[in-house]
Amino acid sequence: MTENGIAYERRSAAPVITPVQPRRLAKVPFVELAEGRLQGVVSSASRVYVSSITAGDHGLSCNTNNNRPCGGLGGTRPCNHIGALIDAAVAQYGLDRVTRYLKVTLPDGGQDIRAALHAKAAPNRAPEVFSSFLRHLAYLELPPTVEPLPELQWFPATAATPR
Repeated sequence: MTENGIAYERRSAAPVITPVQPRRLAKVPFVELAEGRLQGVVSSASRVYVSSITAGDHGLSCNTNNNRPCGGLGGTRPCNHIGALIDAAVAQYGLDRVTRYLKVTLPDGGQDIRAALHAKAAPNRAPEVFSSFLRHLAYLELPPTVEPLPELQWFPATAATPR
C-alpha cells in the first residue's frame, strides 16, 4: 500500500487510524486490538491497571501493573476497568469493529458490549500488555523519519546464501 507514492513498508512510522470519536487519554492511555484480545492500560486513582478481554471466549483479566489482581473483577463479572477499556475501544475503533473483533453478538439495536459478553476468568496477561504499552511509549519519543529503525531490522531483506 502506498501513500503519496511511498510504501508503508519503507517508513519508520505506521499510518495512524483516526479515532471514531475523541477519547480521554488520561483515563485509558493505551487501548489496542491485538494478539486475540482487546487490551489496554487503565488509570484509576493512584494505580494503573492492565486489562484485557480475549476474543471469542471473552476471558477477562485485570491486574495492577505489578501483577496484583483487581478487587472489582468477579470472575465472569467485568470490573470498572474493563468497562473503561471497552468504552475507550469503542471510541477509538467504533462499535462494529470492536464487536467483530471480540466476536460479540449484540441484540438488535444493542450498544452494550458488557451485557453481551459470555465472560469467564482468563490468565493474567498484564506483563505482555504492559510491555506493549511501554514499547508504544518509547516509539512516541522518536523523531519522525523515513529511515529504518534498527530494532525493527531483524527481518532479513533478502534470502541469505548458506556458507
